[in-house]
Amino acid sequence: MNVRQALYIRTIAEEKGVTAAAKKLHISQPSLSQVVKLAETNLGAPVFNRSTDPISLTPAGEKYVEAAKQILAI
Repeated sequence: MNVRQALYIRTIAEEKGVTAAAKKLHISQPSLSQVVKLAETNLGAPVFNRSTDPISLTPAGEKYVEAAKQILAI
């Protein structure tokens, strides 16, 4: 996880959606989705459960966001 991934994924979790997070971060939705995909590939597990509306965190995602918050607090 790098700082950019931490910030982006935390923002998606807070905004409860990729589109809203992309608007808040002033980046395109496809770019943000690509960052999530890379993070999930590196993690080896999905971060978000996309079958819910709004999207929710998976158990792995909850741990990821918790770690992201700690990193961003430093």
